[in-house]
Order: sequence, then structure tokens, then C-alpha cells
Amino acid sequence: MKVIKTIPLDDFNITIFYWNQKYLIKFEIPDFEQTYKISELDISGEADLDAIIADKQFLEEVNNQFIHMQSAFRRVAEGF
Repeated sequence: MKVIKTIPLDDFNITIFYWNQKYLIKFEIPDFEQTYKISELDISGEADLDAIIADKQFLEEVNNQFIHMQSAFRRVAEGF
């Protein structure tokens, strides 16, 4: 797996990988991560990846998903 780039943001870190004819965009916070796999055939190049991670609405939805993940885990972890 090849690391294309790493982008630290205030809310999470983004790492873009290339592996097995796919680009992987991984968003990470301390306890959770989300990975989006994109076939190299579905985009025209790395500039398209930059456009994806520059899309403010997409980043907001990623952040909302982290909030949902944290809430779901807290709910289930209360039983431990």
C-alpha cells in the first residue's frame, strides 16, 4: 500500500492511499476511522481526490458520521 498524501485538519486527519487499483481516503479521529475506496477507473486522477476532500459538504458529512459513530459506541459501551 502506497501513501499518496497525509492532510491534518482540525477535526480529523486524512490519509490517501493507493492499493490494488483503488484509492483509499481514510479519515481518522483518535478512536474511529472511516475509509472510502474509489476505483482508479472512476476518477481521472489525483486532482479528483483533491476535489473530493476539498468539498465542504462532504467533510461535514464525514464529521457527522464520526459523531454518530461515537454516540452509537457510547450507547453500547454503557452496558460494559
